Amino acid sequence: MKTTLAATCLVVGMLMVPAMSQAADSDADRAQPMTFVKDSAITTKVKAKLAAEHLASATEIRVDTDKDGVVWLSGFARSQKEADKATSIARATDGVRAVKNNIEIKHED
Repeated sequence: MKTTLAATCLVVGMLMVPAMSQAADSDADRAQPMTFVKDSAITTKVKAKLAAEHLASATEIRVDTDKDGVVWLSGFARSQKEADKATSIARATDGVRAVKNNIEIKHED
């Protein structure tokens, strides 16, 4: 009887391992809530500053912040001047350690 119970527990335990490994959260930023909140706050600050500057292409510029305080700008700007302005706004924001500008210039015909 004890052998049967032990074998049953072993089999059930082995069947649960794959399910438990799938349930693990692989997003490291959310595993540390304070880091995730800080990153979101930086992103929000940069977006608010871009909107306040009334850049024509502000709605086409995406802002993301990684866990190290690096801001990633992507999307489209209407001119190099706008792309450079977005970079300088991001650099001047509290908490930003570096800015990676991947903004493309959209030439309108």
